[in-house]
Amino acid sequence: MIAVDTNVVVRFLVRDDPKQAARAAELIRDNQIWIPKTVLLETERVLRSLYGFTRESLVRALRALAGLETIFLEDEVAVAEALDWFKEGLDFADALHLASAGTANQFATFDGKLARQGSRMTTLQRVSL
Repeated sequence: MIAVDTNVVVRFLVRDDPKQAARAAELIRDNQIWIPKTVLLETERVLRSLYGFTRESLVRALRALAGLETIFLEDEVAVAEALDWFKEGLDFADALHLASAGTANQFATFDGKLARQGSRMTTLQRVSL
């Protein structure tokens, strides 16, 4: 299994550098690929801020990537839940934080918007700070 960096994922999805995109596609096609949540988090930020991906196109791209036979995601259940919440309007990073809360039963934040949105999407109790 090979773990990849954000730039490999971005080249694979965007294909803005034909040579690197071909190498990334070959790597992903011919190997089992491990993608940590941190790489997905950075990929979302890069695609949104540098390439102008919309929320909908980000969800489509990341779900298509996750659906490939050779792709293995860190905590795929949390990633899937975070993508659902992101699609519903939560910031992707915030959604991933909430979905990755593990066995916690409370979530503390100073971010009022996250607290309001998150309380509608998860059973975690909000801790006011």
